[in-house]
Amino acid sequence: MKYVALLSGGKDSCYNLSHCNANGHQLIAAATLSPQSGKDEIDSYMYQTVGQDAIKFVARALEVPLYRHVIQGDAIEQNAEYGSRSAGGAGVLGDETEDLYTLLKRVKVHHPDVQGVSVGAILSNYQRVRVEHVCRRLSLTPLAYLWQRDQAELLSEMIAAGLKSVLIKVAGIGLTVKHLGKTLNEMQDTLTRLNNLYGLHICGEGGEYETLTLDSPSFKHRIVLDGTEIVMHTDNDFAPVAYLRIKQASLHPKESSTDGKVEVLPLLDDRFGELKNVVETSVLEQYEKGSSGTYEPTNKLHHIPDHPSTHAIGSWLAVGNIHSNFSLHSEIPQEEQVRDCFIQLQGILQSHDLHIEDVANITLLLPSLAPKIFAAANKAYAEFFGVSPPSRACVGVDLPEGVGVILECVARKDNTRRALHVQSLSYWAPANIGPYSQAVTVEPYVFVSGQIGLLPASLTLPSPSSLALETALVFQHTDRVIRAANTAGGHVLLSLYWLVDYADTIHTRRACETFCEETPTLFLVVASLPRGARVEKQVLVHTGKFTILDEDEDTFIQVSRTPEFVSGDIHAERTQILRTAEFLSGDVDPECGTKVSSEVILSSTRPPILNWQVSRFDVSGTSPHAFWATALSARLFYRVEAHFSPSWSSVSRVLFGDNMPATTFIPCRYIGTWGSDEQWDWAVAFVGVS
Repeated sequence: MKYVALLSGGKDSCYNLSHCNANGHQLIAAATLSPQSGKDEIDSYMYQTVGQDAIKFVARALEVPLYRHVIQGDAIEQNAEYGSRSAGGAGVLGDETEDLYTLLKRVKVHHPDVQGVSVGAILSNYQRVRVEHVCRRLSLTPLAYLWQRDQAELLSEMIAAGLKSVLIKVAGIGLTVKHLGKTLNEMQDTLTRLNNLYGLHICGEGGEYETLTLDSPSFKHRIVLDGTEIVMHTDNDFAPVAYLRIKQASLHPKESSTDGKVEVLPLLDDRFGELKNVVETSVLEQYEKGSSGTYEPTNKLHHIPDHPSTHAIGSWLAVGNIHSNFSLHSEIPQEEQVRDCFIQLQGILQSHDLHIEDVANITLLLPSLAPKIFAAANKAYAEFFGVSPPSRACVGVDLPEGVGVILECVARKDNTRRALHVQSLSYWAPANIGPYSQAVTVEPYVFVSGQIGLLPASLTLPSPSSLALETALVFQHTDRVIRAANTAGGHVLLSLYWLVDYADTIHTRRACETFCEETPTLFLVVASLPRGARVEKQVLVHTGKFTILDEDEDTFIQVSRTPEFVSGDIHAERTQILRTAEFLSGDVDPECGTKVSSEVILSSTRPPILNWQVSRFDVSGTSPHAFWATALSARLFYRVEAHFSPSWSSVSRVLFGDNMPATTFIPCRYIGTWGSDEQWDWAVAFVGVS
């Protein structure tokens, strides 16, 4: 496989080249952008242009063709996102990102076998998003193998791999002109010390310094700087801005050759490696006892209403149970049924003064996730979204005859909406395998997409199949997405585990216990999952931030809180439900704060036992309300062989009356919860907003 590497003279790009070589990819072209004549080198937003006069030596050292293009655009679009959330793929006219598009398009003309672009972003969403946008339009694969790496570890790895890069610009506190020209090896202790003192990014991700690579395992020759000149841009006692102008350089034979291989990172962090061992042990114990195979129900009872369900609270809107018209025959193509659902959704959103780009999260239910069906659904799905699409969970369930798709969503018009949409291959977590973002943040919630156990660098499942490795990866991916989407972390309020084999539920439950997850949780067995995965994890996260009134100062302040988890069992009689409702309502001593419910799970079996699980915050200064008063949406999971309607109807009437949240009925083959092997006839997960 052949790739093109994007070089800008920085250490990240050249180190990424050695990663490409380690994976067996051949480098065939280098591409760079140069500033306009007379344009100040320091003020470029997207591109490093300091040291650009030496790029020709980098190309010669690599022995690859060099393509250059003058930056003619400006940083017009400076937001975290690039392009429109509406359907379509165009860039921003006059933006400097379009210069990259023009350059790489020319590279493709001369080298049509080019398949990918290497980008050295470690933390910068700004750069990664723009390179990914260009790659998508040119059908190129973005490679971001440095993305979200620990910078101290990364710097040590670069030095150990034989990378010789020198500082050619300084612009961070503690760095001065005396550091210009020094190698990363010489600067390692200084950079570590400045990180401890001032939080300086060790790899310069905050723009504290720029480098020029003079030698790397990928180089066929080494570069020698024969003449340089220090240019002082801003003379400051604490953080001067200065750079080296390369006046003369030359290529020299390398004293020794290297194969360019870089040590491959461990697939799992230590704690997730331990989780994998727990699941492996559980699987082995079950095997020795004799385990059951995959269960497929024969008597399927369907309770899906024939119309969508909506509910609005403030600026929030939930839409549930959208499906293709029952009159449509099952032979209607899958993509047409998906389009029909989105046309319905657009109409509902417009009636609430919302648009498709205001959607934060979608659950997509299909009759099967066989490759042909999944691809057809994604093709139509993608027609309705531009950049930063909603987060999504997609599962295959036992839909009734004639229904080819069901979807539900949560939307809000909010200018603070942020999306984590990673389309690059990396060692971090999987790139999206459909038109969705890994996470969408609409304060105070982070909606995380369903995560399956793909190997991030290849987007393939483990082979041979391994529930233990898939489960460990699912937990690790979820954890990394949460931290990348919200730097302060967050609190998981709701966890759904979708599985395809009943026998796997006990092992997944043990993984949860090992990970100390104490939150409303469901284990749901369905017909199929994306790519043939065995487990998919979907979570809803709360930032834990609340704005309350400080009566002493007569002003609003922000406080941080940690949710509490409470649960119990009751007999599902009207009087008992009412007593539980009173307990869950949040009426507590005002001096201790009030209980603000967020996510609740109720589940029931026969004889009528009701299990409830609540995740809620203790927040002083907020108005008390029961969870049903703020329940925006409800996902009602029902066992396809169970007669559950009377039980659910009695509970819903007591709690909601005629003011039901938006409800989506989801058929499952098995439903389980925390701390019990009991199989439930139905369970409902409420998402509340306040």
